Amino acid sequence: MDDIINQATGCHASVHFHHRGHVLARYSSRHGHLTRRLFQLYAGLALYGASSALLVRSGLGLEPWNVLHQGLSERTGLSMGVVLTLLGAAVLLLWIPLRQRPGLGTVSNVLVIGAAMDAALALIPDAHAMAVRVPLMAAGIVLNGAATGLYIAARFGPGPRDGLMTGLNRRTGVSVRLVRTAIEITVVVTGFLLGGTVGAGTLLYAVTIGPLAQLFLRAFAVPSTSGGSTVVAGGRPRRAILRP
Repeated sequence: MDDIINQATGCHASVHFHHRGHVLARYSSRHGHLTRRLFQLYAGLALYGASSALLVRSGLGLEPWNVLHQGLSERTGLSMGVVLTLLGAAVLLLWIPLRQRPGLGTVSNVLVIGAAMDAALALIPDAHAMAVRVPLMAAGIVLNGAATGLYIAARFGPGPRDGLMTGLNRRTGVSVRLVRTAIEITVVVTGFLLGGTVGAGTLLYAVTIGPLAQLFLRAFAVPSTSGGSTVVAGGRPRRAILRP
């Protein structure tokens, strides 16, 4: 009888410890998963700000929204990072009538990218020789694509300008492609008229950022906690391009 009781007790203890070990393993996996996502979020945002600073220093053209940010900076005397932050907060207010819900990534986007850009601009000197400006432009575009992949793959919510685009699409029924095109033409023209830089870098950014973002989205995809892989973007990332 004692042997039976001991065997039953031992079996129960074995099951108990096995279950406990399974729970701890799942907790550890989820904790590591969240840590990686948070790292990707903030690394992506910081890298995005730094990549934009490289494009500014190249003087060969900026991303569409940063053309506007630079133009407003020239007119107001505020730094580009501060303008980016203030305009991002203003765009976020437009989410209210569009019934968009911000995530951690949305709020962090507003707070981190502008600060990272100003910090990078303080460290990176002006470039005058074309042999320096062209590599700065190329590096800025490639790093911008990497930043987009890091940030979007973290899955903490879209940037405020992307949310504006998708919100308008949902509320008006106009295609994302058309809404995005209309918004970006508007900000580029307005920014240019205010003194922002439009050039070869602007055009090159427009034609390469999609493929670059697609590449880095796949490279930085975070596996799901269930053990499967997460498909972050299977087609062209029309909805997933990060806007500062």
